[in-house]
Amino acid sequence: MNAPHRTGAGLFAPDRDAPRAGITPVGTTPAGTTPAGTTPVGTWLKIGSTEPAEIMAYAGFDFVVIDLEHAPLDLLTAYRLVNTAAALGLVPLVRVPDTTASTIQKVLDAGAMGVLVPHVDTVEQAAVAARACRFPPYGIRGAGGTSRAGAWGLRPNADYLATGNDDVLCIPQLESPEAIAAAPGILALDSVDAVFVGAADLALSLGTTSGSPEVAASIASAREAAHAAGKRLGLAFGGAPLQAAQAVRDGCDFVLLSNDTTMLAATARDLVTEFREADAARVPGSRRN
Repeated sequence: MNAPHRTGAGLFAPDRDAPRAGITPVGTTPAGTTPAGTTPVGTWLKIGSTEPAEIMAYAGFDFVVIDLEHAPLDLLTAYRLVNTAAALGLVPLVRVPDTTASTIQKVLDAGAMGVLVPHVDTVEQAAVAARACRFPPYGIRGAGGTSRAGAWGLRPNADYLATGNDDVLCIPQLESPEAIAAAPGILALDSVDAVFVGAADLALSLGTTSGSPEVAASIASAREAAHAAGKRLGLAFGGAPLQAAQAVRDGCDFVLLSNDTTMLAATARDLVTEFREADAARVPGSRRN
């Protein structure tokens, strides 16, 4: 088991050029592949329906994170979203609510290729989450080879176990000054593959804003720790793709842009606003027929 080699079904592969299954997303090559060396870009799924996952696949995202922390999604809905995403060539990750091993077990047996774990402040907390992702002797995950991850018992057990130990991603979220300080130790854990800095919660912890110099310095510190360990750092940018691209130039390794609910809300608001503004510009005194 060697952490830097885990790719999350190719998401973190050095040359990400595997064909996408079933669809040809807008912006890919004619063969439906992702250009080699491109930065993984994903989005959050918060709506309890499979259609947003399909839309994100057709839009060209590389991965989705099903959000069990901030969205009212249950495990059955998460399971269906994992299935849909994987069938369309998206790498399905799940943000679990906490480090509870039973939740991590269920989403991984559902076929998720990794978990984001919120509010990991210490090496000890990271170790708990990481051990929940791995089978013995590296962790405490129970064998569930008759689950979807084990192809209902049809997949060779050795392959099922190898995927859990050698490909599934464990990504702690660093969202406090304590977590940033603990980053080198967290990243030294073999079962941890990357970290994700939650800038909004980090800013709240610091009593500042997400764009402040204090948050930028914390992100830089975590990035240096990740790269020193040969691992990756991710960030979320809402609806700011240019800011995300700049962060990649600065060394960020994977990014999340917006989420399904906000994309829908923003588009709906913009459509209505544009119509109201155009409608208000009618010639005064004109009457509709």
